Amino acid sequence: MVKFVKQVWRFYYDGFRGMKVGKRLWAIILIKIFILFFILRLLFFPDFLKSRFKTEKERGDYVRKQLIQRK
Repeated sequence: MVKFVKQVWRFYYDGFRGMKVGKRLWAIILIKIFILFFILRLLFFPDFLKSRFKTEKERGDYVRKQLIQRK
């Protein structure tokens, strides 16, 4: 099993090391993921519950109330 894992690791390591265009593409993909999940989240999805309620109990009561009403 250990030998298999080493072979798989070596396969991917050699493949990524030999890339030229692929490294740039992976860099672009990672930058896009960062923008989508971190920057856009901060801009378009503010923390609704923390801005409206001060304590955890108030937040929990609000969520519970909303879930019961929608049911």
